Amino acid sequence: MAIVSPGFTGRRQPPEVRLPPGQYLAEDFPVLTAGPTPRVPTDRWELVISTETGQRHTWTWQQLIELPAEKITTDIHCVTKWSKLGTRWKGVSLDVLLEDVETAADYALVQSYGGYTTNLPLEDLLDGQAWIAYRYDGEALTPEHGGPARLLVPHLYFWKSAKWVHGIQLLLEDEPGFWESAGYHDYGDPWREQRYQGD
Repeated sequence: MAIVSPGFTGRRQPPEVRLPPGQYLAEDFPVLTAGPTPRVPTDRWELVISTETGQRHTWTWQQLIELPAEKITTDIHCVTKWSKLGTRWKGVSLDVLLEDVETAADYALVQSYGGYTTNLPLEDLLDGQAWIAYRYDGEALTPEHGGPARLLVPHLYFWKSAKWVHGIQLLLEDEPGFWESAGYHDYGDPWREQRYQGD
């Protein structure tokens, strides 16, 4: 008995939709986490950017939301193969946050409330490519989706957009994060299907 009907080719996409290889279009917004969901009140939230010399730059919640913010409409792609198109966010560009930070670093290790980490080349956080996002679809970002604030790096697989962002450590050498230490790709470009080490 056939398990798959003849001619079955997977989820059919509208012809105008262009997705990275191996992805399908999600209408909902799946919630995936590597552990319990932290609940961080905004009066106790802070963002800390630490340089390779140990210099710390910190922002409270109030200081963050008083910075110039951008509205971003972008597609997002999860390594578990769903993609969501035209998602709408509001947040502060990393260009704004790193403007007065002196560093010779080439890499960043992003740290979350709850202990999650992920690594990125520093250049992927600059030039309008990354934000600390605190609103989604016109509403405050919920804890399930990384609220009160998450990193948003939409050109990479979504595990790089760390939820519940708390710190960014600037490094001279790359240091793998949570999923990277478990075999996920260090970079994670969805258009090159960089899901796992060796891809």
